[in-house]
Amino acid sequence: MDVIGPIFWLIVALGLLVTFHEFGHFWVARRCGVRVLVFSVGFGRPLWSRTGADGTRYQVAAIPLGGYVKMQDERVAPVPTDQTSESFNRKPVGQRIAIVAAGPIFNLVFAAAAFWLMFMIGIAAMRPVIGEPTGIALEAGLQAKDEIQVINGEPVNTWTHALLTLVPIALDRGVAELEVETIGQSRRTARLDLSQLPADFKESQTLEAIGLSPWRPELPASIGAVSEGSPASLSGLAAGDLIVAINDRPVSRWADIVSIIPEEAQNANGELQPLVFSLERRGEPLIVSVEPMMDTDTGRPVVGIQAPELTEAQRTEITRAFVIERLGPLESLGRGLSETWRLSAATVGMLGRMIVGRASLDNLSGPITVARLADQSARLGLSRFLFFLGIISLSLAIINLLPIPMLDGGHLMYYLIEIFKGSPVSEQTQALGQYLGVILVVMLMGIAIFNDILRLIA
Repeated sequence: MDVIGPIFWLIVALGLLVTFHEFGHFWVARRCGVRVLVFSVGFGRPLWSRTGADGTRYQVAAIPLGGYVKMQDERVAPVPTDQTSESFNRKPVGQRIAIVAAGPIFNLVFAAAAFWLMFMIGIAAMRPVIGEPTGIALEAGLQAKDEIQVINGEPVNTWTHALLTLVPIALDRGVAELEVETIGQSRRTARLDLSQLPADFKESQTLEAIGLSPWRPELPASIGAVSEGSPASLSGLAAGDLIVAINDRPVSRWADIVSIIPEEAQNANGELQPLVFSLERRGEPLIVSVEPMMDTDTGRPVVGIQAPELTEAQRTEITRAFVIERLGPLESLGRGLSETWRLSAATVGMLGRMIVGRASLDNLSGPITVARLADQSARLGLSRFLFFLGIISLSLAIINLLPIPMLDGGHLMYYLIEIFKGSPVSEQTQALGQYLGVILVVMLMGIAIFNDILRLIA
């Protein structure tokens, strides 16, 4: 199941996004009077196909990592004289640009629609409330439970927004001016000098490098409840037991339990193994061995214990730090568009920094990582899966617009040259460009898959 789930959700995600992308090319091509010969979701041998009344063969092919729309073109194959006007190569350059650009544009539309629907349904989010600060954040005067409101003039509502804003500033070793709100609703500013960051810090650990962490309630390490029939219940654990250690690893708060159990419940081969709980029950020490079980919904080992009840003060703090963003149709549309713009700008900025060497190529991800993220987001519910689809759709749009021959952006580059030159780019130049484009795409894909493998074995 650890393999089937990611593969299934990868196929679902790519199937949706590729179909929408190729439909953009198809729809605009038909509006421009171009005859479409094949509409394919996937590459390779067709698993299913049918020819429509419009003469287009619609098919689903064996390799689900892309798709294509094959249009009638005299440069590719002979065309009957009475159909030459329906050939792609006969259309004005403006129409050819519209047809090629339609795929990425449809991906942008899909992303905005996914975010709109996500906000309509409602999505849980963590407000940027700070935990115990360290390092640069502590030196800047930030305090635990401060909530970040604005970074360099950019309003932030969640930790995701805060991270998207802070990462480029950190990569550029700039200064982040934070406006924060205390529990008492008063506001103040803090100045983070990110030129102090080490040269080798990883973008994925930006918050840790700055000394920031999300605030989480500090719950005591006592068991609030034990699920009936669970491993904990069968082993004799009971509500009120104070957990002191698990497998000799000390425990001081509930968060320690949450992190230790998954790490200690499996051996190096991934097999479940007993957990030894050191407890205090009514002041008396107690040792209990528990055989964990695998939760089929999350794919994580569990023992069946629940956290203690929250105090009223903790409930108030959690209400401040956690929120479910559920909006009406019009407000969701606005938020969906702003989310599309924010994430697009962040993606383009990261790509630009990778090109000039300010950001690491470790940020590139391939199909393995995408499959794992698809599976994880699907397990978290429809809203999270929509967010994932939106991000991947944006990435496909931006990558396809890169001026690399073989991608949509490469063709657009040729057409822009044609506008200024007054004549099409020569077939020899296009063939050379295709060759170089294939090499570049294969190199990028190789780096991405290599990064995927490193993440798996790390």
